[in-house]
Amino acid sequence: MEDLQRVYDEILRREKQLGSYYNLLDSGHAEAEAWVGDFLRRLELPETPETRMAALTRLIGLRDDALTQVLEKEGRDEEAIIEAKETAYKMVADFYLKRHLELLDWIEEEALLTPFYREVLKEAHRVGEAMSNWQSAWTAHIIHGVNRELFELFNGDEEKIYEMLESENLLDLREEGCVGDRCYSVLKKTRKGYKSVPYAKAFRMEVQDVVNRLENMRGVLAQMEDEVFGQQSAWLAYIDALIDAFSHTEIEGLIKKWAEVDRKWMAITSPIQIGHPLEYYEDHYRKAVALEWDVRLASPKLMQETKIPEQIRAMSEALAQEFGEEAQRVHENCAKQVERTQLYIGVPALFYGAEFQGLFSAQVVPNDTEVSRELGKKIFAFADNVLESKKARPVMRIARETFGDDFVLHQRNIMFEQSELWHKVYEITTIGHEYGHILWVDDDTETQMNGSGNYKNVEEFKATVGGLMAFFMHEDGALKEEVLRDTVARAVSLMSWRKTGEVEPYYVEGLLHLDILFEAGVLRFEAGKLSIDLSEEAYRKQKALYQARYIRLAHEFYLPKRDASEFLASYVEKVDGVWLPKNDTVRAFVDHYWSRYLEIGQETMPFD
Repeated sequence: MEDLQRVYDEILRREKQLGSYYNLLDSGHAEAEAWVGDFLRRLELPETPETRMAALTRLIGLRDDALTQVLEKEGRDEEAIIEAKETAYKMVADFYLKRHLELLDWIEEEALLTPFYREVLKEAHRVGEAMSNWQSAWTAHIIHGVNRELFELFNGDEEKIYEMLESENLLDLREEGCVGDRCYSVLKKTRKGYKSVPYAKAFRMEVQDVVNRLENMRGVLAQMEDEVFGQQSAWLAYIDALIDAFSHTEIEGLIKKWAEVDRKWMAITSPIQIGHPLEYYEDHYRKAVALEWDVRLASPKLMQETKIPEQIRAMSEALAQEFGEEAQRVHENCAKQVERTQLYIGVPALFYGAEFQGLFSAQVVPNDTEVSRELGKKIFAFADNVLESKKARPVMRIARETFGDDFVLHQRNIMFEQSELWHKVYEITTIGHEYGHILWVDDDTETQMNGSGNYKNVEEFKATVGGLMAFFMHEDGALKEEVLRDTVARAVSLMSWRKTGEVEPYYVEGLLHLDILFEAGVLRFEAGKLSIDLSEEAYRKQKALYQARYIRLAHEFYLPKRDASEFLASYVEKVDGVWLPKNDTVRAFVDHYWSRYLEIGQETMPFD
């Protein structure tokens, strides 16, 4: 365990060192200067404070929304932006692949961890290299290829796209023949339209490279013993399942193969784990899974008991008793999953592929409801990683202008001076969010509610408010204001993702929060200025509204499995492809924030 903590601390030290690249924006930083200069030259962008910030956000924050914004300001067309973002991806991937190797070399030199887990890390890195190479082809084919064709073919009418996909049998099926909630295949054009093709056929060379490296990993680990955790057989079974699933060349059985991967993965309980691959849905239409691959390391110090699962279960049970018999059946199933869920608090040690375009602050996996009913889930929370990232990021002009200096200084004081309090709020809002995903979900809930493709656009909101509901039922007076501050800050900040399609569910979640916060009087927008009321009365009103909204969502939509778009229709609407609030005041604020974000979103404004 001492070795684990040393590696954990070293990863955080390196994270902090990378965060110092932001010093380029004021006091200077030689390493950052070289990388950012090369980045902007390759993308043919001028060196300005705004473009430098966008480059650093792409490298350190792993987000490309700021980069997209500066490219649009430069007048680049859609094709040129896609090309520039691909160049950016390759540069960021190269940067991190080199950093990962340096970390592996340090672990080897210091003779940390057991030989078995040193090999797990090294072999996982080799697989990660192949996944990262594959990512470019995946993005080009799905996101910038077929999905753009479908959007143009149906004039942006997403409901018609979903109808076509279902009627033409272009979605992967579960073993019992019903439509699955994700796909491990892509669409290929034919003379008559489209057909589904498994990853193993669509990306033959890339998948074969991944499989070859997995086979090599298996061969290495088969010769070794896991002397500390006794998990060698579980690792080998997991790798075998991965090889089998990646190699499957027929549409039939794909979901079953990957469900078996889930089962084998759930048996691995060591503090060092490969994150579940192919779980996030960047593909909005068919939910073809993204190419995630990483290694997570749990902190021995942070693996303390948390009350969140018990509070979530108690909240759900109380509501189920009010809702009736069917709700109690669903609750009992979900409560068992909550009880069986394994919680790991740690850091991403190594990451690849789609994760060079964004890392999780936390994650609950697997998504397969059948497997979760059998074995529960795993929740990974990266609290220290998130805190380090927030502390490194410079103060932005838009934050000071929107929230006011007192609000921003208070948030920074919590991060820098009261980290224990920050961790308590993270536990409620982020770990609570992950447990909140588990509630009110049956085997076919997602499929039934996703008829118009909007399930994820309510599910993220449902998860966050589930965490809040548990807190409301077990309130700690010392945390009430901090939880509200965090909710306000996050809801407003999500408005910067207005045109970032792959994170649309979080943007829509932000809109749903704002609807409540404005109605409660926590937020007011007058004469171009946002005011924030954190009084006890405002807290009481937002609490009552959140409770009523959550009860409506669970009772009237999740339990009867109604289309998610019917819930959204009460609060938001799509205008020219962009979700906007229906409430006039909320819309005025959201539009104002977006226009200011376009003008000053990349400007830093440190406190003197």
